[in-house]
Amino acid sequence: MNFDQIRFTVRAVIFDWLRQPERALEAYGDAFRANPRDVRAARSIAWTHAQKGRWPAAAEWFDKALALDPEHADTWFNLAYVREQSGDLAAAQDAFRRACELNPKHDRAWYGLGLAFAHRGEHAAAAAALQHAAELQPMNGAAWYALGMARYHNHEPEQVESVIRHLALNEPQTARRLIQDAERADLAHLVETP
Repeated sequence: MNFDQIRFTVRAVIFDWLRQPERALEAYGDAFRANPRDVRAARSIAWTHAQKGRWPAAAEWFDKALALDPEHADTWFNLAYVREQSGDLAAAQDAFRRACELNPKHDRAWYGLGLAFAHRGEHAAAAAALQHAAELQPMNGAAWYALGMARYHNHEPEQVESVIRHLALNEPQTARRLIQDAERADLAHLVETP
């Protein structure tokens, strides 16, 4: 049993609880140095850097965590988010895809993958990924809106209508926005107030 690692980890958790992220970061670093196989410490260091917007440092530590536990879908998702925030959309797309492969029910990973495809102009792939996200979280208006826009950009008017009809029942305000952005004024009657 590595008592130094335990001591440093307890200190880090206390500093996290006290909302002292820099001190927690230092303690997690000590825990990782005490045991370079401590994946929880690596993830915590990465997460703390990400919370501070330190994207390169966060990516480096998420990569270290993945070297220790390459089958952890949430770590792939977090790496994807960090890559996206730093502007590396190709790497973000790859990491979102890996998170989806490891956990096909990870709705946020499907959503991120769909947005990454959309940002790169790959609207058919975006629609497929966003369809998964919307099916996994039927009440996620943002996913449905993004799906509708992907269908619009992919020239699928019938599918856009289907998305608008779903949103009209659950999120009329988002449906109105999609009607406007997808140039579907013909469907405005679906969300008109009496």
